[in-house]
Amino acid sequence: MAAISSLFSQTLLHHPTKTLTLHSKPSIQPLKPSHFPNSVTFKAIKPKRPIAVSAVTAEAPVATSDAAARRLYVGNIPRTVDSAELARIVEEHGAVEKAEVMYDKYSGRSRRFAFVTMKTVEDANAAIEKLNGTEIGGREIKVNITEKPLLTLDMSLLQAEESQFIDSPHKVYVGNLARTVTTDTLTQFFSEKGGKVLSAKVSRVPGTSKSSGFGFVSFSSEEDVEAAISSCNNAFLDGQRIRVNKA
Repeated sequence: MAAISSLFSQTLLHHPTKTLTLHSKPSIQPLKPSHFPNSVTFKAIKPKRPIAVSAVTAEAPVATSDAAARRLYVGNIPRTVDSAELARIVEEHGAVEKAEVMYDKYSGRSRRFAFVTMKTVEDANAAIEKLNGTEIGGREIKVNITEKPLLTLDMSLLQAEESQFIDSPHKVYVGNLARTVTTDTLTQFFSEKGGKVLSAKVSRVPGTSKSSGFGFVSFSSEEDVEAAISSCNNAFLDGQRIRVNKA
């Protein structure tokens, strides 16, 4: 019987046309790779995957850059201006996507600055050109791109500013600074409080002109440090309550 079974199997293998009835029976043979021809369908699918991935990868930086270029910082606005009113003001110079005035979470008062996202980069540039340096409610507002990368010239100026800072053992740390505060603003503010300011600087996010939100002021004596802390801690500078303590 074994010989007959072997002969029968060989017959099936050498004469597939005689085994048509076997194709209707359950079998794992159709699942074998050898039974699938090299069709065009499989060849067409393979190259599409890397193309789709590379397209997304290439577009991502463009979208991010565009969003940053459309987002404006609007500083030194009156406390009475809310998001809706600010949107109406800016809309006179370009299409506004979103306007948001920032408020202190404890007092509920306006922090006197806002962020406005424009519909296009062109709208953002137009708003900066028309509104920066103008007045709203008697206050001169500042309008610029939130995180504009530094040009080579800007970088060299900031590096020079950093190198010109006069360090001293009599120094204070100033925290919670508004984005609008510059080194000159910091120097003038503390000088007006009566202390003898040797030097001041605002820390910047590396590679950008964006303020890190804190700075340092050096004085000629410990008495000036104590006076600065006493008169300036929790005081308002450009709409924000600053923190001052020994560095």
